[in-house]
Amino acid sequence: MSGRFAVPPLPERHGSYLWLYADAVVGDVTAVCIFLVGSVFSPRYVAHARRPLDHCAVNFALYRGGRRLAWAFTEYPGLAHAGADRLTIGSSSLAYARDGTLALAIAERTAPWGRPLRARLELTPECTSTAALPLDTQRLHYWEPRIVRGTARLEVPALGIAGAGLGYHDANRGSMALGGELPGWWWARVHAPDASLVRYGVHGQASEIEVAARDGQEATVVRAPAAARRRRRSAWGLALPTDIGAGGRPVAARRLLESSPFYARQEAHADGVHALGESADFRRFRSPLIRWMAYCRMRTERAA
Repeated sequence: MSGRFAVPPLPERHGSYLWLYADAVVGDVTAVCIFLVGSVFSPRYVAHARRPLDHCAVNFALYRGGRRLAWAFTEYPGLAHAGADRLTIGSSSLAYARDGTLALAIAERTAPWGRPLRARLELTPECTSTAALPLDTQRLHYWEPRIVRGTARLEVPALGIAGAGLGYHDANRGSMALGGELPGWWWARVHAPDASLVRYGVHGQASEIEVAARDGQEATVVRAPAAARRRRRSAWGLALPTDIGAGGRPVAARRLLESSPFYARQEAHADGVHALGESADFRRFRSPLIRWMAYCRMRTERAA
């Protein structure tokens, strides 16, 4: 599919944010990468009235069979480069090609031990994208599913990983801090053999957004009543759905990839369907204790 993406406008006021997210499933390996400007996961950014551009970050996580292989989360005191179709944070870069392909080159160090981590991920769209969708009535927060279904190519040379599979990419941005008009969210991405679906719900809202995509077709967007889901409590007390899915394709959420007091990532895989879901409650992130705990999952690069 043809089409060109651009880097969204960079946030300027304190509390505002932008993150560009991508994931890929290649065989039994799942990769997740996030580039953040005005890092919503940074205790420093949340606690101090500073410019968003002073708190940029790259997060890269790699899993095999539900177990973490590698984790890097580094905060940087600025952008190395920002252009219409390219963003560089530290030594890692994100770039869009003319055909809409997203190329991510990761050069980070793992947290907390600082081991080198190099990876490359490319996503080529297999369907048309959708426009940015407002998540609140005041239109302070937006979600833009850019590549709902795409061909993914993943390489992690040090771990002997190289292959192709399915990928997903979106953009999230807001002009106000999370935890207010948008207190938290529940999100799920489902890849089935014939289609990919994404469902996004904001805590406290009566409806959710669902996006569906098939190869070579235009993505469709509907707003549906918030589904009644069975939930369980994580060890941190965070409410998590017992199954994750969209479009009538729920899959039992048997793998908890990441767990914290305010954020969790779940994975499910059954009968040719792969699902990835996230739950977040940013009201909890206001707690100084929880912010302090977040330091343990991140590295910080100082200004040169």
